[in-house]
Amino acid sequence: MRPGLDELVSGIAEITARRPGLQEAAFAVADLLRERLPSRDILTEEERAGSPDGYVSHGLHAQDDFSIAAVVWRPGQDTVIHDHVSWCTFGILSGIEHETLYRDRGDHLVEIGRADNRPGEVSGFAPPGDIHKVRNTSAETGVSVHVYGADLRRLGSSVRRVYDLPVRPSR
Repeated sequence: MRPGLDELVSGIAEITARRPGLQEAAFAVADLLRERLPSRDILTEEERAGSPDGYVSHGLHAQDDFSIAAVVWRPGQDTVIHDHVSWCTFGILSGIEHETLYRDRGDHLVEIGRADNRPGEVSGFAPPGDIHKVRNTSAETGVSVHVYGADLRRLGSSVRRVYDLPVRPSR
């Protein structure tokens, strides 16, 4: 385990040991992450540099019922529209993660919200209703810490489904 994660890991383990529902877990871990959000120093200088090829996820800790990863985004880098295999909580260490939220209407998606997540801010969500796209809209490399309610060592990714549906205006 990386130095500086002990208290966060033990706190998350206490929460997940209670076997809360998906939303309850996301919100409880978000409260904990607000108190124990690590600094960018959780990553090496090389890891904090990111990659010109796209955002990079660095696994920091994983066990059977949760994983912690740091995501590094250079300016302008983004994800595809996707949802998740489990609840997720994230905290922003640097940069601005612009998040666009969507609802699946079967043959198309509808945008239902946007948020600019800034350094120090923490949020959490749980499926269903977790369809989104994230983009670093700041001029600096962004770093965020993500906690997922799944063992990403085993699954390989937090993404459940990628959406390639047209986005239409809501009516």
